[in-house]
Amino acid sequence: MNPDAKIAPPAPPHELATVNTAPLPPVARREPVEQVLHGDRRVDDYAWLRQKDNPEVIAYLQAENAYTDAVLKPTAGLQEGLYQEMLGRILQTDLSVPYRLRGYHYFARTEEGKQYAMHCRRRDGDNSSEELLLDLNQLALGHSFLGLDSFEVSDDNQLLAYSIDTTGFRQYTLQVKNLGTGATLPERFERVTSVAWASDNRTLFYTVEDEVTKRSHRLYRHVLGNSDPDPLLYEETDERFRLEIERTRSGHFLLLTSASHTASEVRYLPAGQPSGEFQVIAPREDNHEYYADHHPGPSGGAAEGVFYIRTNSGGRTFRLVTTTVLDPRRESWREIIPNRAEVMLAAVVAFQTHLVLFEREGGLPYLRIVDLTSDAPTALAASHRIEFTEPAYNASIGENPEFNAAHVRFQYESFITPRSIFDYDVHTRERTLRKQQPVLGGYDVARYVSERLHATAPDGTRIPLSIVYQRDTPRDGSAPLLLYGYGSYGISVPVNFSSNRLSLLDRGVIYAVAHIRGGGELGKPWHDAGRMKQKLNTFTDFIAAAEHLIAQRYTEPQKLVIEGGSAGGLLMGAVVNMRPDLFRIVISHVPFVDVLNTMLDASLPLTVGEYEEWGNPQIAGDYFYMKSYCPYTNLEQKDYPALLLKTGLNDSQVMYWEPAKYVAKLRTLKTDSNELLLKTNMGAGHGGASGRYDFLREIALDYAFLLTQLGIRE
Repeated sequence: MNPDAKIAPPAPPHELATVNTAPLPPVARREPVEQVLHGDRRVDDYAWLRQKDNPEVIAYLQAENAYTDAVLKPTAGLQEGLYQEMLGRILQTDLSVPYRLRGYHYFARTEEGKQYAMHCRRRDGDNSSEELLLDLNQLALGHSFLGLDSFEVSDDNQLLAYSIDTTGFRQYTLQVKNLGTGATLPERFERVTSVAWASDNRTLFYTVEDEVTKRSHRLYRHVLGNSDPDPLLYEETDERFRLEIERTRSGHFLLLTSASHTASEVRYLPAGQPSGEFQVIAPREDNHEYYADHHPGPSGGAAEGVFYIRTNSGGRTFRLVTTTVLDPRRESWREIIPNRAEVMLAAVVAFQTHLVLFEREGGLPYLRIVDLTSDAPTALAASHRIEFTEPAYNASIGENPEFNAAHVRFQYESFITPRSIFDYDVHTRERTLRKQQPVLGGYDVARYVSERLHATAPDGTRIPLSIVYQRDTPRDGSAPLLLYGYGSYGISVPVNFSSNRLSLLDRGVIYAVAHIRGGGELGKPWHDAGRMKQKLNTFTDFIAAAEHLIAQRYTEPQKLVIEGGSAGGLLMGAVVNMRPDLFRIVISHVPFVDVLNTMLDASLPLTVGEYEEWGNPQIAGDYFYMKSYCPYTNLEQKDYPALLLKTGLNDSQVMYWEPAKYVAKLRTLKTDSNELLLKTNMGAGHGGASGRYDFLREIALDYAFLLTQLGIRE
């Protein structure tokens, strides 16, 4: 339920040594806005850029875009070459691995030349008759952006509830399609954040967001065909909390989870009793997070079943307890897997004969299978991990909608192993490769090296680093290196495969990820150590990682590129203020750089809920701590690296004006001649372009900037 879960694409960039003759865009200065808080007087000369409806603001952003285009015009040939190169590695007409659900196999396919996927299904045993459920290309007609969120099929397989966004503002409209007739029903629901079917095939439960703050705060019930106003079933009044409705994989229950960054509360309702009332499993408590799944037990009945509950009541890395549906009170919880300080229990998925645990240990992900039919004395004794051998990798639970499945589908990849889908037999422990991401053009894994290193932070903490490079890249400090970082919200940066990244590796650029504190790579304690008044650890960890790579002769400061997005853009701004001498180039996607002003405005999306991540600036101690690292606040007259900042006009997570203000202010302060570029996508939001070809063009621009700044022009 994390609102900042979108991590900017792990694509790097670098730029040009040609003489820039483009006129600078106008400096965005109007009447300053002054504010005094905690005795601290602040003046913001660029606050007027928040006026999205002001034609002068749009004109200013367009002027910045024109300037960026003029500066990057000499790279047009390189951009096109990179685009064609990356496109040439992709199987444009492709098919996802189908997953089975209630007698159908569901899959998505793409066709060459089309921006979006088509979602389809086939009946079991029918390999010829494809049923097209949603063609996103048709839905995107007339729009510069399209995002698909909910995709839920009713129990009788006849109705599809789906939600789409056509602006990039992450504002989704829910509709229902009759899959038998192909007709879309007249009901439309705005600002929907989650949806679930009851088992009667006619009742929908859905949550909606507040119009101003975009906080998911209300739960409604709708009966198809009923024109009466939908009843409000629950409203979350605590602004720190957000709602999500879902159906358990067993199918027996609807779960309504209300969660903040530090606490949660779960309500349940039998899916066969849609007009009933939700009941609380355990009332919320400060600093207590818990999440539930359901198992019907041997009889298969909901009333005789149990809830499996992942809870941090026994330690920050969570433990697993069980309790009966008839008496789910906390006093009745029975521990089956204890808290393990070094192992983060990040997710639990229940099947008929087994559980799948998603764990993190030592900065790496693991999948553990617990055999529910075993006579072993403990759940851990009845369990085993799926083995992985590479030093750095990413593994995750895949599409597993069927509760009675005897296998677990999981996804595995690394910096050098393309994304691979496996089915794992939980009894024989055999894994079957269903598909590996095709990489056209003769990809040879033996040409590349993946490594795991550790840097040492100023307080002695070991910081994991994941690295990949082409095998013949020199290790004498002369190679350029792109270092990526995030470090917020407990989100782990995955060690993922990218065929696009090969365009950098094959040109001698090393790629690395610093798994810094504030992220989730080493569990909740790792997050705790990089949030609130520990946030400076995130920045000093990243600097330590950069210094370690230089000391180990992977690169040198004049060839070190750094990249981050969203909260990772905050990281970029903070470390550049702290150590501008350490980095040559910075690429910052949708960057959260105006921390202090944003957190002072409770009317903005996310702000109040974010108090548990950054602090509340109405409290003097929090205010001055945030002020100490806020990138926008701490800009100074000094030399800065070359910077490329990218944003979206319709971003609802980090408003476009943050990077716009940052660039405008920095233009008046920087004492160097390095490039400072701002690129605003005027028709997209937090995730950039939604079409797959448009997105590749954005990456090609980033890469061209990076490479030409490094002096690599082809």
